Amino acid sequence: MIEHIDKKLVLQFGDSPIFGLDIITLFMSWLVMAIIIGFAWWLRQGLNQDVEEEPSGRLVVLESLIELLEKQFANAFERERLQVQLFSFISTLFLFITVSNWISILPGLPSPTQDFNIPLSLALLVVFISHYFGMRINGTGRYLKSFTEPYPFMLPMNIISEISKPLSHSFRLYGNVFGGAVLISVLTAKMIPYILPAFFQAFYGLFIGAIQAFVFALLAVSYINVAVEQ
Repeated sequence: MIEHIDKKLVLQFGDSPIFGLDIITLFMSWLVMAIIIGFAWWLRQGLNQDVEEEPSGRLVVLESLIELLEKQFANAFERERLQVQLFSFISTLFLFITVSNWISILPGLPSPTQDFNIPLSLALLVVFISHYFGMRINGTGRYLKSFTEPYPFMLPMNIISEISKPLSHSFRLYGNVFGGAVLISVLTAKMIPYILPAFFQAFYGLFIGAIQAFVFALLAVSYINVAVEQ
């Protein structure tokens, strides 16, 4: 956030502390979830038609969305079992981050992913699921033993590697979203106050926002595959 103090431009890096959600972030997260649920309910109504009728617009949108998600994520899983069980989770993760990033193009509505706690929470969720399925498919003993491979003295390094995954995963998303927000704030304060910032805001919010959501979801699939193939 940018504030003017004694006629000097001051950049303030967030209002909420780490591990403490700001009330605005919490509200925006619930708003994003409400939008997704409402959109899903609207699409669901498109299924209530006779099979002999011409497909409605809702049905076309639903089929196109599912086809897009399957093309991007379903084939990324190494095992068909994972594809069946986790496709919905990865798709929901992608949609939540995408809508969170897109909502920032509306004036006065900050993206929930601008708060580091949101990307970190999602990354920790991915880590939990990857370890859960790693133990479920390979067996707990075999999975835990894999951290001592290829040699037992590699255990500390393997643990550090696992700890670094959610940090790098979350910082990649947070850094890009927060960096875009800072850039838009600087442009608004220093340059053309409407047209140019609006262009960059649309670019970062729509294009870069979707790309970052895609990368986050694809990395989640990659971490799960690695855990299962231990």
